[in-house]
Amino acid sequence: MEKLTVAQITEKLKTIKGWSHEDGFLVNSYKFSNFKEAFATMTRIAFECEAMGHHPNWENVYNSLTIRLNTHDANGITDKDFKLAAAIDKVVN
Repeated sequence: MEKLTVAQITEKLKTIKGWSHEDGFLVNSYKFSNFKEAFATMTRIAFECEAMGHHPNWENVYNSLTIRLNTHDANGITDKDFKLAAAIDKVVN
């Protein structure tokens, strides 16, 4: 998997809403009505991650979830991260 350039990342960010490029990661934060809803969504996302063989860095505090994506093997952001971001958006929305 090839690491994307900043220009490529900037262009691809136009195709996914709510995601940003921060410190070498694609980042998005979500708010839910309560912890149960946040955790249930994380579980659904986990199945997508397993299917893709790609796993996020994430943090859950009560009703909030922050997801940070990059491809560890490439030491940066790749197309794989954008595919997972799109899959996550389908689960959340």
